[in-house]
Amino acid sequence: MENMDSYTGLDRLLLKILKIPGALMIVPLFLGVMFNTFAPQILDIGSFTTALFKNGLAVLIGLFFLAVGSQISFKTALPSVEKGVVLLLAKFGIAVIFGLSVAFFTPEGMLFGLLPIAIIAAMSNSNGSLYVALTSQFGNKTDKGAISILSINDGPFLTLVALGVAGLAAFPLLALFAAIFPMIFGFILGNSSTIARKFLAPGEKLIIPFAAFAIGAGINLEVLLGQGSVGILLGAATAVISGGTALLALYFWHRVRRHPKSCRNLVAAASEASVAGNAIATPAMVTALDPSYLAIQGAATAQIAAAVVTTAFILPFFVAWLAAWQKRQGITPENEDRFYEEKSIRHEHVLKAEVHIKS
Repeated sequence: MENMDSYTGLDRLLLKILKIPGALMIVPLFLGVMFNTFAPQILDIGSFTTALFKNGLAVLIGLFFLAVGSQISFKTALPSVEKGVVLLLAKFGIAVIFGLSVAFFTPEGMLFGLLPIAIIAAMSNSNGSLYVALTSQFGNKTDKGAISILSINDGPFLTLVALGVAGLAAFPLLALFAAIFPMIFGFILGNSSTIARKFLAPGEKLIIPFAAFAIGAGINLEVLLGQGSVGILLGAATAVISGGTALLALYFWHRVRRHPKSCRNLVAAASEASVAGNAIATPAMVTALDPSYLAIQGAATAQIAAAVVTTAFILPFFVAWLAAWQKRQGITPENEDRFYEEKSIRHEHVLKAEVHIKS
């Protein structure tokens, strides 16, 4: 490990900044907002500066989705796949139901100022890094393995599908395919070549701060402080509504699969009740496909940004509490792991016995 004495003052500052929840997305976004509000002329000097820091959002997001897609894998154990599918459907389902209910059944299509696009984007995307961190500390192998399926909700794909099917946005089929193709191409590359997967892996983090700055460069501070403040409510609603639905879905999955009570571990569901930092980019992507969203792009982005920070603060405390409560009930992630291992061993013995009988 590198000696702290070798760190510069900037290194120490960056280490402190990285402790902020969602720092890679939130901090550059805020810096972009500051420049756009108080010194927009700096971003308009032209050439590569303007291309990278203000006008390069589409390219940056495309590269990001390529990198994300390359890390999605279906090569994992069956319980992990099942758990991931259950949580993915629960989270996306409640996001669509809640978001579309607000769009169609509330005055002016908003709830306390919350925009449907922000609701769907926030609730359907989860913070993969936070999920892995929480399940690594409080969960088990199947909890961590489920991220291979849950990674599908990274980015705007599910939000685009929901808005398009509901008729809330006009996405030509070719334009929709063009938006998701980088992720599909990345998925094909990552699952076809371990070299390609390893090469593209750094892109997941490397591109985020640059894309975030470019997004912020299109938002005014007045919008962030005004419309963004209601995003705290969106974050709380995501934790309660999205998290509650995921908990119920995973509990019923355990019951349907007839898992013993001591194995009905729900840590993965609680860890999934967050808002992903990359969800902040969704309004910009939607606007690129349907310009009618341009008027609310800034407000929706600000609401999602606030929700990211809110869930990042709330979730670790809730997951820690749930893990302790489960343990008092005799339910532990270790029990669940042991159950699957014993089941696998029994299955192997049965197969060997069948082969022996046939021979």
